[in-house]
Amino acid sequence: MTTLTTHRITARPLTDEAFAPFGAVLRATPDGAPFSEREALLDLSRGTPRFYVMDLVDKPPAFTGITRHRAVTQTLAAVGGKPWLLAVAPPYDVDVPDATPRLEDIVAFQIPGDVAVLLHRGTWHSGPFFTGERMSFFNLELADTNQVDHHTYRLDRDLGIRCEVVVPDSEA
Repeated sequence: MTTLTTHRITARPLTDEAFAPFGAVLRATPDGAPFSEREALLDLSRGTPRFYVMDLVDKPPAFTGITRHRAVTQTLAAVGGKPWLLAVAPPYDVDVPDATPRLEDIVAFQIPGDVAVLLHRGTWHSGPFFTGERMSFFNLELADTNQVDHHTYRLDRDLGIRCEVVVPDSEA
């Protein structure tokens, strides 16, 4: 058994500007508000859209793999309004099948429970992570994303790394 080196990533507060390289933050708007530039980033044109409630069990903030979807944007939001964590890296070389993220580019965000995040096509991501035993998330992607567009880079195998997301002052 190989011993992995732990790489700690301090979770940042979520702001529009900080999250922009990875996607967009979607906040509640009044009913009848006009279509926004952020909403226009949604791209489900390469297949059949799938919107579902994803139930996750036991997802503490640590990971050894980071995934991207090259054909679609993905939108995630917590069901029930609890805060959660997400690790991301920029979507460089989206059209290069064997591209990999750089360890130094992986960051993590504290996502408030009352917003959704839209990930750019090709954004590397790991999570959602949360404290507690179980949590559900709204997930918008394509019907076959997890079968044909699920590209994972193994940090453990390729770099000997296990990433751990640290929350300042145990906020999440």
